[in-house]
Amino acid sequence: MIEAVWIAFAFGLGLLFKQVGLPPLIGYLGAGFALSLLGERVGVGPDDSYILSHIAHLGVLLLLFTVGLKLKVKNLVRPEVVGGSLLHFGLSTALFLPAFLYLLELPLGEASLLAMALSFSSTVLAAKVLEGKRELRAFHGRVAIGVLIMQDLIALVAISIASGKSPSSWALMVLILPLCKPILYKLLDLSGHEELMVLLGLLLALVVGGAGFEKLGLSSELGALAFGAMLAGHKRAGELSQSLWSLKEIFLVGFFLQIGLGGLPDHHALMFALVMTLLLPLKSALFFLLFVGFKLRARSAFLSSLTLTNYSEFGLIMASLVLPQWLVPLALTVAFSFLISAPLNRIVHGIYEHIAPLLTRFERDIRHPDEQPITLDDAQILIMGLGRTGRAAYDNLSEKGYRVIALDSDPVAVETSLQAGRRALFADAEDPVFWQNLDMPNIHSVILAMNDAEAKTITVHNLRGRGFDGLIVSHAMYEDIARRIIQAGADHTYLTMSEAGTGLAEHVARSIQERSALLSDGGSGIRPPARPPQSDAPA
Repeated sequence: MIEAVWIAFAFGLGLLFKQVGLPPLIGYLGAGFALSLLGERVGVGPDDSYILSHIAHLGVLLLLFTVGLKLKVKNLVRPEVVGGSLLHFGLSTALFLPAFLYLLELPLGEASLLAMALSFSSTVLAAKVLEGKRELRAFHGRVAIGVLIMQDLIALVAISIASGKSPSSWALMVLILPLCKPILYKLLDLSGHEELMVLLGLLLALVVGGAGFEKLGLSSELGALAFGAMLAGHKRAGELSQSLWSLKEIFLVGFFLQIGLGGLPDHHALMFALVMTLLLPLKSALFFLLFVGFKLRARSAFLSSLTLTNYSEFGLIMASLVLPQWLVPLALTVAFSFLISAPLNRIVHGIYEHIAPLLTRFERDIRHPDEQPITLDDAQILIMGLGRTGRAAYDNLSEKGYRVIALDSDPVAVETSLQAGRRALFADAEDPVFWQNLDMPNIHSVILAMNDAEAKTITVHNLRGRGFDGLIVSHAMYEDIARRIIQAGADHTYLTMSEAGTGLAEHVARSIQERSALLSDGGSGIRPPARPPQSDAPA
């Protein structure tokens, strides 16, 4: 069973790298090299890589489909995202190209593709790092993810052009795909929340998008991305992406194993990878200068640029399709960049504190609109979170005459509340910059109505840390979470289900009393049941 060998090696080395604080995918790549070295001694033959290559292709398609699910035009059509990604791509390609032409003596086409492949940053690593630090929704996190999605789009265009595929006469049919969006939305609604939803994602990514676009003479990768993008506006796009996440990760393990099985690196590949790793600071510095040029504060620019200081698995995808001779050197380069980037991003805030005086010299006098100070003016009560709980609390307090304002990290929730007449602002409680810029002169009470327990704890820490001594009230689903919020400094934390049960009981008791009062003259009122006699005997 060849798959048993693949799984055992991938798990063993992936777990080893994870234990030392490095991305497991470096272990998967190492597992591929180990299997290539051991070969027949562990039952891995040269023909076995065919199955693995198919699995790897499925992983790439699922990756692109999930990228498409996150494609929100509003987040992409921003100067720092569009301008930063395009300028960085152009400048880094222009810097690498002469070196590859004259030092490595490569043909122009090959040198250009190699320079492009090295200009991209890793979507997988950045997303995992930001998620681990709970900074995906922070301003610098949104900027980094936006740039990465733009880079993925550029990579797909480059792959489509370089592959030299000529579309069939039916390829123009893709122009009518936007008309199919209502059908796709309906299918997602009908699929429910379990296995049918996962199967729908696979159908669209692999069959309709992947195989369908190939039949039209177009890139299967482009098809997977296109169908993901068409579902990006659906309210359940995030749920679908989350459902496919583990499946996509498993298939991508095959991609990294396949690279390693492609052959062991020689000293030329090793030297190339080491040199490109030494050039990583130039990649970071270029991103930083571009972001500062687009009015970002030095802190945000630095955090975003360090998130992007690595080489991309998309470069490997490009190499596997149009630069197979460079696959192993690029794989080593990506692995080395991950070895540098992953640990640095864990201590990035501490690094910034040490070099802040140097970096702030590059700041422009004008701040980015998303980094302007937030003032709550005359508001008395602040509600964090605009879900059902937050909206109910807002409406109740407003009816009682209190001046209320609400904050939420979901732009859709903010827009919906604004349309309903509520005072609402977009803000992420987990973003340190938000707390630095927050002015709340008249706030005396704060209600924490977010779903995320960690976000509530962070909010309490930040409120008390900046000297807020007013009332902080929260809700929680579980007692251990409630204790954590109280320990952080909250005054009261109510257990949601317990309070709901108490409310239901009080409603029933009040209804019984009212009906009993109405019917008492007839002698047929509803009364509380008599308690049964108590027995001292053991049950």
